[in-house]
Amino acid sequence: MNIINDLKLQYRIGGMTTKLIFWNIILFVIPALVFGMLKLFKIDIDYHNYIALSNNYATLLVKPWTLISYSFFHIGFFHLLFNVLVLNFVGKLFTTFFTQKQLLSLYLLGGILGGILYIISYTFLPLLANENALLIGASGSIMAILVATATYQPEMEVRLLFLGSIKLVYLAIGLFLLDLINLSIENTGGHLAHIGGALFGFVYIKSIQNGTDLGSGLTSFLDWCVTLFSPRKAKPFKKVHRNPKTSISSKPQSKIVVKDKAQQQIDEILDKISKSGYDSLTTAEKEFLFQAGK
Repeated sequence: MNIINDLKLQYRIGGMTTKLIFWNIILFVIPALVFGMLKLFKIDIDYHNYIALSNNYATLLVKPWTLISYSFFHIGFFHLLFNVLVLNFVGKLFTTFFTQKQLLSLYLLGGILGGILYIISYTFLPLLANENALLIGASGSIMAILVATATYQPEMEVRLLFLGSIKLVYLAIGLFLLDLINLSIENTGGHLAHIGGALFGFVYIKSIQNGTDLGSGLTSFLDWCVTLFSPRKAKPFKKVHRNPKTSISSKPQSKIVVKDKAQQQIDEILDKISKSGYDSLTTAEKEFLFQAGK
């Protein structure tokens, strides 16, 4: 139970990079366990057909969610491990300069644009036209984040194992060229998604530098969704019933002044309750109101 509580705490206090890593791991582990157990009962369900992106645009019309879901699932442990390690690296670099919400919108839009390029390429390129393939993995989204960060801070140096210090822009260009070189050799769909994500990451930063955030609409939509499904907080009562003020009687002036001050303090406390609720009162104010009520 301590491990579960620690993981919950890490998720709660972690940034968007941590949350994305959690989502990717959870969406790999749970289906693997569930459908792996079903195989023991000779129930073999290939859930990848429901979450992976097909190269056939007609399938996308039937399963539109796959344009997003494919970038949160992985086909094997090492596929997942490599992607979350790179995501942890580039996500923290990106949020050094941009917000957590911008990271999420870039992750989603990078995956979407990578998926669109993948479908278009399989539809119109003669080499790929007759193939049936499925795309799965977060690589396109991660490539978008890497290229976006490199576009914004090209001179930043990062230290890599076996390579030492290298400028971020050279790392991004090197990976982009590797995708182009391997495009017709192996994992064509994956490389197409990388290229689409990289191109969007570049355009995303250039648009921000020109004063336009391409992810602002998606961010607003996600905020609306969160507000729609989150429980509404109880609002403090606003209508306050006050006793009508009594007319000033012919009593000594000193008593009238004392009464006016007391009434004024009561009015101020009631106004505070109407704006912020009873719990906003101090102990002294609550005691005064109690005595005045008596």
